[in-house]
Parts: sequence; C-alpha cells; structure tokens
Amino acid sequence: MGILSTIYAHWLALAIVSFGLYSLQTCVVYFRLRKIKGPWLTGISDWPHSLAMLSTRCHEWYAEANQKFGECECFKTFMIQRRSSADTPSSISGPIVRVAPNIVITSSPKVWAHVNTHPGYRRSPWFYRACRLGYRQENVFSCTDEELHSRKRKQMVAGLTIVGSQYSGRENLEMEISIDDQVRELVDLLRSKYISTQEAIVPVDLAQKVHYFTLDVITSIGHGNTFGLLRTDIDSEDYLKSSHDGLKLFNASLALGFSWLAHAPVIGPLISPSRTDKRGIGKIMDMCFSHVDKRLANPDDKRSDMLASFIRHGLKGEELRIESVEQLVAGTDTTSAGLRGALLHIITNPRVYRKLQEEADGAVRGGTVPKAGEGIITSTQAKRLPYLQAVVRETLRVWPPVADIFPRDVPQGGDTVEVESGESVHLPGGVGIGYSAHAMHRNEEIYGSDAKSFRPERWFESDTAKLTAMLRTNDLTFGHGRFQCLGKVVAHMELGKLLFEIVRNFDIALIDPTKPWKARNYMGLFVISDMWVQVMEREEQVDG
Repeated sequence: MGILSTIYAHWLALAIVSFGLYSLQTCVVYFRLRKIKGPWLTGISDWPHSLAMLSTRCHEWYAEANQKFGECECFKTFMIQRRSSADTPSSISGPIVRVAPNIVITSSPKVWAHVNTHPGYRRSPWFYRACRLGYRQENVFSCTDEELHSRKRKQMVAGLTIVGSQYSGRENLEMEISIDDQVRELVDLLRSKYISTQEAIVPVDLAQKVHYFTLDVITSIGHGNTFGLLRTDIDSEDYLKSSHDGLKLFNASLALGFSWLAHAPVIGPLISPSRTDKRGIGKIMDMCFSHVDKRLANPDDKRSDMLASFIRHGLKGEELRIESVEQLVAGTDTTSAGLRGALLHIITNPRVYRKLQEEADGAVRGGTVPKAGEGIITSTQAKRLPYLQAVVRETLRVWPPVADIFPRDVPQGGDTVEVESGESVHLPGGVGIGYSAHAMHRNEEIYGSDAKSFRPERWFESDTAKLTAMLRTNDLTFGHGRFQCLGKVVAHMELGKLLFEIVRNFDIALIDPTKPWKARNYMGLFVISDMWVQVMEREEQVDG
C-alpha cells in the first residue's frame, strides 16, 4: 500500500516526467530523419503507417507517398537548387520518403539493390518476426539471423535449382510434369463445367479456380500429392479460408503493434498458431505437419519433390515441418496473385489477348509447341515465345504479386546511399528501409510516360541502355542477392504455362467490368476474390 500511496500522491509529477521522456524520445527519433519528408505525422507517430496496413491497400499508400514526397516537385526543386547553389538544402527527399518515425521507403532500384547486397543490412525484426508461423519458430522468410538464414537457403535451394536460364531438375525430377498435370486439370475443369455459349452464360470465379491451381501445384511439387481441389472443384477443408483468416490476423496484429505477444514467454504459446487450431494458419500447420510426419515415418519413400530434397539436405524435425508450411503459404498466395493479375490485364486488353493468341497459333503452325489436347507447352518452349514473356514481365511490373516494403535495418554507424540522379543520402544506423513496389515498377523515368499502363510492347525497346535498366528493375520483383525469392523458377513456370494454355483454349470476358475483383493486401500478400468471368470455347487457328 505504501508504494501505491506514493504513486497516487505524486501522480501529476510522474505524469509530467513520463510525458517529458516520451517527448524527448520522439524528438530524438524525429530529428534523426528530419531531412527526409513523408506524409503528415509520420515523423512522430506510427499511426499513419498502421492505418495504411489496416486499410488493406498499403501498397497504394506507399506509392502515393513516394510520388508526392519523393519523386515530384520537392526533389526536382532540390536538383535545380543543387545545380545553381553550393548551399545544402534544409530537406532532402529524392526517391526516399519517411512512412514512420524510424522507417523510410525507396522507389530507387539502385538504392534497393544496394540495400540487398551491401554487408551489414539485415531484416528488420519488427516485420519479419511477425511472419513466424509458430511460437518462436523461424522459417526461411522470417529469419533475421544471417547465419541461420544462409544455412536454411542452402538446404532448400537445391530443390528449386536453375542452371543458366533452365530448370535443372537435379533434385525435384517431376516438377514440370506436376505443374503440367495441374494446368491440364484447370483447363479440363473450365471446359467441363464452366463453358458459356451465346445461349447461356455460366459465371465462374476465376480467382478461386486459379487459387485451387496454385494450391494443387505447391502440394504436388512440395509434398508429392495434391489437395485435389481442381479435381473435386471444392475446398471441403477450407484451406483457402484458413490461410486468409491467418493472414488477416497477422496483418492486424502487426499494424496494431501486438505481434510480439505471439512470441512472448507464457502468453506466446497460448496465442501463437498451433496444429490443434480448427481454423487459420494452425489448420494449415496440421495438414503440413501430417504430410511431413508420414514421410519421415517411411524412409524408403522414393518420391522426388521439394520435401524429399529438404530432408536430403539436412532439414529435420520441427524445422522441416515449419518450412513445409511456409512454402505452402508463400508459394500459393504469391503465384496466384501474379496469375490473376496477368489474366485480368489480358482480359481487359483485347489487343494483348489477340496478339497472345496469334503468337500461340503461329507456334502451333510452326510445330514448336504441341497442338491443344496433345500436350502442355514446356517451360523451354514458353521461354521462346517473346510476346508471352513480355506479358509475364509486364504483369510482374504493373501488378507485383507481393507488395510489402520488406524492411532492412541500416548497419550501425549508418550508410550513405546514392540514387539514380547521383545525389547521396545518409541513413542513420538502425533505421528501417524498405521499398515501394508500385512506385518503383511504375516509375516513368525508367518505363516511360505510360508506366501506369499495361503495354507488353515496351519490352521490345530498341534503346539498349533503357531496356537494360527496365530489365534490371523488373528483376527486383523477386528480391535481390541473398534475399532473392526461392520460388522464382516455379512462379515463372506456372505463369508461362497457364497463360499460354488459357489464351489458346478460351476466350474470356468479365461479367461486370465495373467490378473486376476484390483485392486486399495482408502482409504484402494479396487475397483476391470475386473475379467473375464468362469462358467461351475457342478453336485453335492452326491453318495458315
């Protein structure tokens, strides 16, 4: 009672001291980055950033912030001043803007490549620890420890290896065959149940069917057998809903600053996802853990898939189990977002649709790809179709399948980065720096005045220097250096194969062009639904 009485008697003094300490800390943090501008209140409060994440459209908020404070008049004015005066300006924005007291984002490919390759930068714990899927269980994506992350990548990359520009198949011998099977399943599903005619329209939610496809692909190449969603045309176990519920919860807890509780002593084990859960990520964990346990119980299993590769390279126990969950969650939502983005832009651009079909028909006539019904296009064949590859690149540009800032902490002592204009910006040590995918990949200085438009023809640019800059920037969609996405080869294979088979077999149109879909961003992953379309049968034009 004595302590409580003392506190009560001096509550006003304690409140004043607490407020003074908080104000001092806020001022110190603010002044560290005072030369970098950003939206209102971002220099002193996390709330603008939190509200953006809760809005499920934070990728747009980042892009708008970068356009308004980083790449428009303030930077142009600074460059004019710099050329005419030796004085140092009072504020520097450039393609770097502030989105929270201790977080900046960039739209500069040069800066982002530097951050991902320069020694000393590491993943920001506030974001990546929130991506743990179980109580204090690190996965290859959530690792902030460089040695652990490097070791995990080495153990996992062999199952997804590329030699030159081709998939090597050294570890996952049936990967392409497995993807072909699921492409065939999706084409057959659309043809058997959802074909529209001039007499009757049969609406189909293409977003749902594409997600079925990516889930069946990742479980096939990852675990050696599929969920069978395309075959049954139903998600009877609510895998999609469970995944999306988990992403919503993770996003809300991160935005509100509560994600650390899931890994705190005592309370953490009680609220973290667990395989005993009946919904959310815990339900996905139970399914993946069961697959792993069955495989470990049968050491004579000769299947060649990602799980087998992980086991051969030393992953075991809980580490193996949690990586199987991470690969499923990351490998479905990302690729399905890319595929749905590609299909939406193709459907809403008749010129692009027609040119893709003309290229497909020409390839069939030339005998470089199999006729419809005689086989699925191979990955090698797809890479030789220039317009198809241009559509894939353009899709990844205007609709990056993952759109979070993926922050890195600046090394202690700080670092000086250089933007494309040649101007240098100093970043204090400990500051988090991420990137705005939508700002970077729609940058008019890199891609031209129509950068916000979907135009695959830009990838046939005759200016070698400009094309090189475009390609280099576009490749950052999958990360860079030691942080490059492990699933890049699988994503490209799925995109090339499915887009080709869809456009050569069907004519597709939106049911309601004013409401093409519902897309929400949770933790950088897109939850997309209600992409209602009509699918018409198309005869392949094989005659000259």
